[in-house]
Amino acid sequence: MAHVHERSPSLEPSSDSLLKRLKTTHSSSTSSADHELRFYTGLFGPENVQQLHQAYADSEPFKYAIIEKLFQDDLLKNVKDECMNELSFTEKETDIYKVNQTGDLASLSYLSEAQLALFPNLVALRDALYSSEFRKFIQAATGCGALSGTKQDMSVNSYTQGCHLLNHDDVIGTRRVSYILYMPLPYGEEWQKEWGGALELYPVQLGVDGIPEPEAAPCKAIPPSWNQFIFFEVQPGKSFHSVEEVVVGGDGRARLSISGWFHAAQQGEEGYQADQAVPELKSSREQLTSSSTTFVTYPDSGSLYPDGPLRKEYVAYLLKFLNPVYLQPRTMMALMARFVAESNIELHHFLSASLVSKLEPDLRRADQADGLDGKTRQGRIPPHTAGVSGAWSARGPPHKWRYCTLKKTTEPPRESDTILRQLQDEVFPSDAFRAWLSILTKLVPLSYAVEARRFRPGLDYTLATSEGDESRLDVVLGLTPQAEVEENETRSNGKSKANEKDEEPHGWQAGEWGGWECYMAPHDEEDDPAVYRSGSSKKHQANNASGSQDHDGDDDVDDAGNREQEDEEDESTLLTVQPSFNRLLLVLRDENVMRFVKYVSAAAAGSRWDLCAEFNVGMVQDEEEY
Repeated sequence: MAHVHERSPSLEPSSDSLLKRLKTTHSSSTSSADHELRFYTGLFGPENVQQLHQAYADSEPFKYAIIEKLFQDDLLKNVKDECMNELSFTEKETDIYKVNQTGDLASLSYLSEAQLALFPNLVALRDALYSSEFRKFIQAATGCGALSGTKQDMSVNSYTQGCHLLNHDDVIGTRRVSYILYMPLPYGEEWQKEWGGALELYPVQLGVDGIPEPEAAPCKAIPPSWNQFIFFEVQPGKSFHSVEEVVVGGDGRARLSISGWFHAAQQGEEGYQADQAVPELKSSREQLTSSSTTFVTYPDSGSLYPDGPLRKEYVAYLLKFLNPVYLQPRTMMALMARFVAESNIELHHFLSASLVSKLEPDLRRADQADGLDGKTRQGRIPPHTAGVSGAWSARGPPHKWRYCTLKKTTEPPRESDTILRQLQDEVFPSDAFRAWLSILTKLVPLSYAVEARRFRPGLDYTLATSEGDESRLDVVLGLTPQAEVEENETRSNGKSKANEKDEEPHGWQAGEWGGWECYMAPHDEEDDPAVYRSGSSKKHQANNASGSQDHDGDDDVDDAGNREQEDEEDESTLLTVQPSFNRLLLVLRDENVMRFVKYVSAAAAGSRWDLCAEFNVGMVQDEEEY
């Protein structure tokens, strides 16, 4: 189990309640002339302001502007040095981001004189950004209304290899304008597009409910550049953006930036409005309250007997697809007892060997054909068009999820597509599978939703959602081919990978590539209702993170492996399961429990594949309960 951090859908600097109070009391005695001298020559000129205003008004897909040179170069170089030499960065990872971040820079004003002496340039830059002159400059460019100089909200972020920030709109509280000031490392070396880290901007379309939502792919990607300043007005239903994964590192390269928000004028400030209009549209974080799954109701409730044997015709049908050990009455009863006790269970080697022998190699070939295998990409981010030809299409909206699903096509199908479609459309919705599930779980499936999913490396994920009023039975068949090991390949210690049984896991199983399925306890009511904890999983034992019971397909399940103990510091992480091949996960998800699939890193060896089913279920009552 890895560490757990609080999260907000837009990356917020951490602060305690005292710091929140201090943030609104800061004032600067620096003169306006001193502030202006720190900015790039000509920035405040009327012609430049007019050009910037026009560029902002004409920009697409939403209103934003770019200032190529914001500060005097010497000042920014000194700020960069102070950030790298004097500030402490903390790695934070949740469902929506992974980043190295400092605390809120508003706190600098409350350091001792000796401590402040370490950050003269950083303090000067911060004060210049929130000065009256620069706030009026931003107002003139955007027409956004009065901005606060007392409520400061900014931090330093270092995106090293693997760091990313997924789609969101930044709408929280009184935020009015978002901004990013870039200081990419190393200084003096132009940041290359193929290194990742671009700011991605998304066009919107109307969803099925008539609410604007971002399209599956961005229409603009802006790579970072030294001293470049990007800003945009925060708007629900419009300002959707993300930060592409950084795919280089370990050699001093990093996407270093100062980012934050200008807030609306606060009480006591010029331009303060006590009764601000409530936005008509929900923010991206507010839209994550539920997954809005569409279910298919079984045409006939039928006669299900959770305590009885599986009917012979059902056994005969399922034998075409499943490992026969999971159809043996003794095995099923043992698994049922374990599921009833634990509410989750993992079944290894779930599909039959004959089916697996066709499926696994063709999934690898599909990645190779689409340029999504590791050897082809060499750790680079693929284009958004990768993997969406033929039978697969991208599913959004990306402020909730992005992955590929099977679609109807007239093109000749791949063998793996045919198998996945049969599992999706026939096997999982069948009466036989429904009866089998009922016996294993002592639940009655009432309706279902099933889809085959492909999570492309460097592109796909789901963000945490929950169901507020009902429990669900989740049934997920992991179909991700594991990293192939060359027989003659050796590690740095000289041992053969193929023969190393005691070596630490790597790739999927080590949590290095993301893609894990995570269940989180309901969040507590806090200042921001969208703040909750999320777990990453870089320890291999998190495969069995909350006591989920594994079964390897042996006839005797009485002596299954010991339960992993829950790490106390990760008490909000209920279950984390790494991507696997031919492993079935069954989870009874209680109401309000959050669930997500972590973003799949561009470093992954290929796509993360699964067959994901959700069932609305009824409970079976014992006779004495009547």
